[in-house]
Amino acid sequence: MNAPVPVFLYHSVSTDPAPWIAPFTVAPRTFTEQLDQLAASGRTVVPLRRLVAALRGGPPLPANSAVLTFDDGFADFYWTVAPLLGARELPATLFVTTGAVHPPGGRAAGSLLPPADMLNWRQLATLDACGIEIGGHSRTHPQLDTLGGRSVCAEVAGCKRELQEVLGHPVTAFAYPHGYSSPAVRRRVQKSGWTSACGVGRAFSSAADDPLAISRLMVMADTPPELFRSWTQGGGAPVAPFPERLRTRGWRAYRRARAAVHCPVGGPPAC
Repeated sequence: MNAPVPVFLYHSVSTDPAPWIAPFTVAPRTFTEQLDQLAASGRTVVPLRRLVAALRGGPPLPANSAVLTFDDGFADFYWTVAPLLGARELPATLFVTTGAVHPPGGRAAGSLLPPADMLNWRQLATLDACGIEIGGHSRTHPQLDTLGGRSVCAEVAGCKRELQEVLGHPVTAFAYPHGYSSPAVRRRVQKSGWTSACGVGRAFSSAADDPLAISRLMVMADTPPELFRSWTQGGGAPVAPFPERLRTRGWRAYRRARAAVHCPVGGPPAC
């Protein structure tokens, strides 16, 4: 694994998203064009687990690899994304907020995500059987780096337990809600049995990337076609890892202070 690897982060792929997720939603036509652009660029889309294995010293990736990931667990993954991926035989990882998944015809256990059309457990099991890698995205989608240790463990270990009970096999890939983590959070994620975890970073992954803090490029509603094309060609973004900025530490301290007085920082929990 020598060249930087774009690990693409999507959320919803829909023409009619809930307003809160609209800025993070890609239209199906645009998504199709992006898949075609990936193919035209000569990129080989590989499963996330192959990237993780390479980061841990295993077999190298094919030249010009890319990875596709999707966060939260929107129902449009079942109806729109999976058929498009299946037609092209492309692998992907779907990170699921388990509290937002509901029984068929029933209500979800509850999460911090605002109302939206989310997957049900039967659909999730079907996606798993069809070869989509299912990963964890916490139970309720909190800012994990603002929580105490016990609460972090409940979120990450509880998510793992719920997914494994439904799917009937181990799940190993995790993604941090909002992209937020810290050294303490990453240690607890690892202790809970997750062998890899994705952040955001807005950067390419590389051979030096941390398997518990894999950097991704977020594709949004307003991502310019020329920027996406640049990503497929290995440009347009920095390469991870890089030192945590002082501004990032300050932002974390501010969010923790707000959470401590039960007045968390608002905004759509969409990462």
